[in-house]
Amino acid sequence: MSDSNVTETKIGSYRWVICALLFFATTINYMDRQVIGILRPVLQQELHWANPENIDIEYGYIITAFTIAYALGALIFGWFIDKVGTKIGYGVSVAVWGLSSLGHALAHSSLGIGIARVGLGIGESGNFPSAIKTIAEWFPKKERALAAGIFNSGANIGAVLGPFVIPWAIYYFAADSAHPFWQIGFIITGVCDLIWLGFWLAIYKKPSEKKKLTKAEFEYINSDLDEQHESTEKVPWIKLLSFRQTWAFFLGKLLTDPPWIFYLFWLPIYLKDKYHVDIKDIVHFALPLVIIYSMTTIGSIGGGWFSSRLIKKGWSVNRSRKTAMLSFAILVLPVIAVKFVDLWPAVFLFGVVAAAHQAWSANILTTPSDMFPKKALASVTSIGTMGGFTAAALFQVLAGYVVNSFRLSGDVETGYLILFAFCASLYLIALFVFHLLAPKMETVQV
Repeated sequence: MSDSNVTETKIGSYRWVICALLFFATTINYMDRQVIGILRPVLQQELHWANPENIDIEYGYIITAFTIAYALGALIFGWFIDKVGTKIGYGVSVAVWGLSSLGHALAHSSLGIGIARVGLGIGESGNFPSAIKTIAEWFPKKERALAAGIFNSGANIGAVLGPFVIPWAIYYFAADSAHPFWQIGFIITGVCDLIWLGFWLAIYKKPSEKKKLTKAEFEYINSDLDEQHESTEKVPWIKLLSFRQTWAFFLGKLLTDPPWIFYLFWLPIYLKDKYHVDIKDIVHFALPLVIIYSMTTIGSIGGGWFSSRLIKKGWSVNRSRKTAMLSFAILVLPVIAVKFVDLWPAVFLFGVVAAAHQAWSANILTTPSDMFPKKALASVTSIGTMGGFTAAALFQVLAGYVVNSFRLSGDVETGYLILFAFCASLYLIALFVFHLLAPKMETVQV
């Protein structure tokens, strides 16, 4: 048995059960989110969406409705979670997004889908503020990036399951193969949300309230000296906005959330546009997406492990996080080569880029807990999430117009290439801005 295993046995490992709960919540979260991209061709046919000449624009508006709702919801849930705690705050978040997912099945038009996406966006916006606050409550700083990488990898698993489960389900349960039962895709994810909610309410408690937690593990969780005497007094948002560290996180998310949202919702469309794949073609539609998002799991966990490893080797938190983020910012650059390659090399390139994003995300999501006390974490995370999804909302409108314009000109691939190149440039810019605002990542005293 290795030394690390011996140490883990002595300390206890119940905190990883909590991490597993966060992982499954994020898995379902991304299945909910991805269904719309997978089913777009079906919904376009069954719900008689707009004139084909404007379909990209209308799709962009639907995604924008979701992302604006997510941005506004983040403002509400950040405050709400810090006020009522993670158990209730997370529970309300999942209840809202689960019921909204089920609500999609009642839609009869693109407007109805858009309204359901608004509810989904509001509910889902509580996921990451809740999860980051939970990580800070249950893990010491040296393990937080790894724990964040593990729960964040749930996004990748959800994105892997979606392309297999959703197309199979809508045709398996259809009474007529010419008219797929698209509603079942939203029903499956909504039911999974509510099942998870039952487990969360039954299992979750703070470390100080959990009887199954050993004394050694409790002390290990609370081993960061700078956090042992933190007050629990709530911090007003206006005060948080006065700190450069808040703006560093806000702008880091604002610049790098739009690429991920773009890939998540537009990648299935790109594969159909360039390689003419069909939703029923498992090998050429589902399998490429599965490979891409399987690679992101490696990036998500590996990104958290990388910076955590550097910290354990004696590097400062500041140097470790930024070294990791620089590495991953460079890895997204090859995406511009996808225009010039066939399907499977393109799948590999997209996999590398998506993995690099998730590795970046595992680190930037951890920076609030590096710089702020636990009492302010959900609020700071929500401020960053609001910035990221506001920018993502605007970017979806832009993407819709760019793709639509180049489609009508007969050169849709060039439209995508422009968007891919723009996305690739944002990570290095984000790291530069983050470093200017938080050069040493000092801990904020509030």
